[in-house]
Amino acid sequence: MDRHPSGQRAEAAKPLVLLLCGSLVYYHCALRDSSVVSLVSDVFIVVACSLAILGLLFRQMKISVPVDPLEWQISQETANGVAACLANTVGAAESVLRVAATGHDKRLFLKVVLILYLSSVLGRAASGATIAYAGLCIVCVYSFMTSSVPVTSCPLQFLNRRETPSVEQENL
Repeated sequence: MDRHPSGQRAEAAKPLVLLLCGSLVYYHCALRDSSVVSLVSDVFIVVACSLAILGLLFRQMKISVPVDPLEWQISQETANGVAACLANTVGAAESVLRVAATGHDKRLFLKVVLILYLSSVLGRAASGATIAYAGLCIVCVYSFMTSSVPVTSCPLQFLNRRETPSVEQENL
């Protein structure tokens, strides 16, 4: 009974997909010395060409694909949630910096100064893309390790396909 629902597997696969996308962005921006604008335009070119090829293929196979732009839009609820999350994050950072700047909490002030100093040292030592990629790798490893699918049960799923032994195995 070591089977997991597909939702848990999808949850465990999200960090891997994020790491793959982050690796491609890092390769494009840091190793090829291209800009983010170049990356976005390259992504749109690949998506447009892929959709055109799929459209031609579907037309050749006489498969009709309904194109409904309403399905591509996000709901007002989702947009409000994203905006609220961003506003909460910026507000929390602003309040921490305000409290640290007043000097009332000396420990918080020292933490903020130390983190800003370490960020400055890191910024001089490595490029922004390298630091962002390292942070992405750390976040992906952390979220993969805290996902609900235990890593030790994954090989067991592939090795033990049967849940109960058959009658022939019991007689041996």
